[in-house]
Amino acid sequence: MVTTAVSPVSTSPASTSVSAQDAAKISTDYTTFLKMMTTQLQNQDPMNPTDSSAFAVQLATFSGVEQQVKTNELLASLGSQFGVLGMAQLAGWVGQEARSAAPVYMNAKPVTISYAADPLADRAVLVATDANGNTVGREDVPLKDTSYQWLGAGIAGNPLPTGTYRLHLESYREGQIIKADGQVESYAPILEARGGSGGKTTLILQGGVEVASTDVTALRVP
Repeated sequence: MVTTAVSPVSTSPASTSVSAQDAAKISTDYTTFLKMMTTQLQNQDPMNPTDSSAFAVQLATFSGVEQQVKTNELLASLGSQFGVLGMAQLAGWVGQEARSAAPVYMNAKPVTISYAADPLADRAVLVATDANGNTVGREDVPLKDTSYQWLGAGIAGNPLPTGTYRLHLESYREGQIIKADGQVESYAPILEARGGSGGKTTLILQGGVEVASTDVTALRVP
């Protein structure tokens, strides 16, 4: 069963939380403002006390600072809760297979890939490159199939060594290449989900391949 992936809930630090440094600064300003106002009341001239309207403005400012501190604390708490919810959702992804355009880990087992040749093509070639960018595999693949089992064969037909490879598709028409960098996606088991800064989550696939959760286009049960 294949399902379209839905990105986990994430929050932007700019809209839902403040950094610890900003929160500390606001709290310090709040305390300083309180001390200054208290000192002003204690040292005002009894014969010429603070104007009542000015005092009202100061109280309003004091209240605004207090509300800002409380609001920022609430937003920070909500941001943390949303992050937990996002990770809880991703916990169900572990053990499933994710489809993405990430590098492919080949260990002599077939890998399901998906691609789309150029509509005008009369031939499609799957190209595999190693970590150094060297072409290590080339094979003709069906034009119309949207799913294909890649066996990890090298240029000479021998199995490629266990490792990570990048795949892309070349489309040809009448012997001329018309598209050299067609995207190829593959399925790989999800071993781990890691939270990151800014609400970003990274999935660890088989072979240690890392991919952002937002780059996953489909999920399926192995």
